[in-house]
Parts: sequence; structure tokens; C-alpha cells
Amino acid sequence: MLRHPKKRGEWAEMKFMARAAAHSLNVSKPWGDSSRYDFIVEYKGSFKRVQVKSTFAYRGKDSGYTCKLRPKYERNDFEFLAAYVIPEDVWYIVPMEEIVARKALGLAPQRSNNKFRFYMEAWHLLRRRNAGARK
Repeated sequence: MLRHPKKRGEWAEMKFMARAAAHSLNVSKPWGDSSRYDFIVEYKGSFKRVQVKSTFAYRGKDSGYTCKLRPKYERNDFEFLAAYVIPEDVWYIVPMEEIVARKALGLAPQRSNNKFRFYMEAWHLLRRRNAGARK
């Protein structure tokens, strides 16, 4: 497992590009690393900014995995967070309005009552014309 945070982040970004392409999304990466988002995803002329995060921090069967959100994100930084739970090979596509003012997400793919279950593998949200939240 990639323990170095920068290398793990780059690897997760490559995984995101491959998975997004498999879902018929066009992916563009801004030049440099000073943007508050990692990618622009396009589908049929609709564009969304996406920030990619990954985690392998397991907190137990009740809590699942913790995905830290640093730095503090602001409402206009991007439209979606793509959070990759590495050990489960699961992506969460979470709208910005669900993460504003949060320092971390509790992602529990094995729990049906997890707050973020609606966003597990929710790639279709990136294909919508508007950035609406729920499925």
C-alpha cells in the first residue's frame, strides 16, 4: 500500500480517471496544482469540478473508514468530492453541499444506514446537467 500521502493521492487520481472514463465521462486535469479541485469532468457539454480524496483509515465496523477533508473546503471550490475507500475498492461521489463545514467523512460501505450510502458509486451524479444531490 502506498503510505506516502502525495504518492497515494496521485495513484487515487489515476484510479479516478480510469473509473470516470469507464462511466462515459470525459476527464480534464488543470495545469499545475494550485486549483482547489483536481479534475473537470464533462458529460454532453455539462462540466463539474471534482476534488479527489482517498482513505484506508479503518475505524471499526460501526464507524467504517474516515476520509479527512483538508484544507477546509468552501462552497465554490468544486461541485463534487470523489472519495475512494481503498481497501473496499469503492468510490463515493459526494456533492459539495454535503461536505461544507466538515473536517472528515465517515464512509461505511458495509452499513446500509450510513449517511453517505446514497453516494456510493453514484457516478450518475456527474452526468446530470445540474449538480443536484440525491439519486
